[in-house]
Amino acid sequence: MKLTDTQSLLLAHAAQCDSGSLYPLPKTLTSKAGAARSIVSLVKARLVEERETSVVAEVARQDGDLGYGMFVTADGLAAIGVDDNAGEQVAGGSDAEALPTPAPRTCKIAGVLALLGRDEGATLTELITATGWLPHTTRAALTGLRKKGHVLARSKREGATCYRLVQA
Repeated sequence: MKLTDTQSLLLAHAAQCDSGSLYPLPKTLTSKAGAARSIVSLVKARLVEERETSVVAEVARQDGDLGYGMFVTADGLAAIGVDDNAGEQVAGGSDAEALPTPAPRTCKIAGVLALLGRDEGATLTELITATGWLPHTTRAALTGLRKKGHVLARSKREGATCYRLVQA
């Protein structure tokens, strides 16, 4: 299957996310309708599959209490030249063409939002462990969430400051 630019972008975006999720969609997409058509064709080609997820940012559709997202398959990674085991380009291509392996910030922010959305919230240590960020980076991410309109409540849990998303 020859991939369109949009399909390649979606697969590359998912390959960079630790979970392999297509959602949240890349900000560089200009047409959400075009992205939806591309996702349908990727599903038909078995380069993407629907799976159950509990991460809010990864949910593409809801069915009752269950959330389902779209995730890249091993065939989808191979279609863009990425080895799903190592996160590196498949043999035959140059290193200069390899996709970057670190997860983009948006995927980690989705994880942070999921942790903060729990009833018990999350401590700074839990957020650092989940993201691999340094403490000052984690605090900066919390500030960024506040600037984007998220309301965070602080409380104490076992002597540690705990942060929790407050629903408006």
